Amino acid sequence: MADDRIITALDVHSLEDMKKLVETLGDSVSFYKVGMELFYSAGPDAVRYLKDQGKHVFLDLKVHDIPNTVGQSIRALTRLGADLMTLHGTGGRAMMEAAAEAVRDEAAKLNIERPRLLAVTVLTSIDEDAWKEIGGKYSIAESVKNLAKLAKEAGIDGTVSSPYEAKEIREMNGPDFLIVTPGIRPTFAVANDQKRFTTPSQALRDGASHLVIGRPITKAADPKEAAEKILAEIQGV
Repeated sequence: MADDRIITALDVHSLEDMKKLVETLGDSVSFYKVGMELFYSAGPDAVRYLKDQGKHVFLDLKVHDIPNTVGQSIRALTRLGADLMTLHGTGGRAMMEAAAEAVRDEAAKLNIERPRLLAVTVLTSIDEDAWKEIGGKYSIAESVKNLAKLAKEAGIDGTVSSPYEAKEIREMNGPDFLIVTPGIRPTFAVANDQKRFTTPSQALRDGASHLVIGRPITKAADPKEAAEKILAEIQGV
């Protein structure tokens, strides 16, 4: 059976490809990530289809702009009924507060369960050298810690962070704070372009609440078998 802690990334660019993959995975996956590639190609119908299938949806659009624009954008996205949505933590306190207020207000107006907001800290494709290259003054670990603290203070429900930062964020922000970790590679998969990654069971032990896994499932010769191997790997963790 599916485990809601596993979020399968739908890194495809059409509704047809998405539907084929969801049908193939069947009951082995209950939670899907709709990212930029799919949303910009297929639009809101991607989210609507998944919800119609009884799936949970992580809408990962990493909203980032001035507070008013982000608030209005989050308000519009709330109407789609996703379970999780993202914005960039580097947008700052005022931007995150505007998003948190907008999602609460819009969900109350619609009388729906409020989507949980996640602040993206530092992308898992970035290592220390790349971080310094774009002006990072502090280490990635210290920067992620600061952004996670700020996100909680601003009313955001959790962060998207690498598994390497999960343990410290969990200790700092408590048991109810969501920690969604990309950069997860099961024992049978290779690293690809992720620089900061770990295995599913280790990430969960370190405090992650949800794991985003894409290519190890979606590009496998047998995606359903790959998903079930991961479910077996985290059983009992």
